[in-house]
Amino acid sequence: MRSPDVRDDAEEGDPVDVRLGARLAELRAEHGYSLGELADRSGVSRSTLSRAERAEISPTAALLNRLCAVYGRTMSQLLSEVESAPAQVLRAAEQPVWRDDASGFVRRSVSPPLAGLRAELIEGHLEPYADIAYDRPPVPGLEQHIWVLDGRLDLTVQSTTHTLTTGDCLRFRVWGPTHFHCPGPEGVRYALVVVAP
Repeated sequence: MRSPDVRDDAEEGDPVDVRLGARLAELRAEHGYSLGELADRSGVSRSTLSRAERAEISPTAALLNRLCAVYGRTMSQLLSEVESAPAQVLRAAEQPVWRDDASGFVRRSVSPPLAGLRAELIEGHLEPYADIAYDRPPVPGLEQHIWVLDGRLDLTVQSTTHTLTTGDCLRFRVWGPTHFHCPGPEGVRYALVVVAP
């Protein structure tokens, strides 16, 4: 059975996956964790962690979220560390896009994290019937504002499901699990503002 934490479509030598794997290995070394210790802290198997660090697999959003929770950073912070330094003006064609094909999620970093600034802006797209579940926040108390641009999104925060349609906005702090679901039949596109506590 395939792990929900990995994507089978990892391309050989994908530059982003290679840089991401190297950064994950650096973070583990910086914290002084063995693979076993990191597996215990994250709930991700040692073999999956090892393969992600060697860029043999493309980690899913759920796996990256678990690692971000251990390292106390947002997914955007982690992904920005493997991208080139963001400019003050980031043209649409230059905005980093990350895909999790296994879950039907596309994430555009419209305004990635930048030293000295606490907020970031993300555009998310979920295919019809797609699900993404995060078992914990990457940083407890992280402030989020989700504005649905097109479609419908069912978002569960602290055991309460909110149905959002075009134009609706939900704002909250993340303390526990969250679940994003696109009920279809069309996809959903939303803007997400993340503010570090």
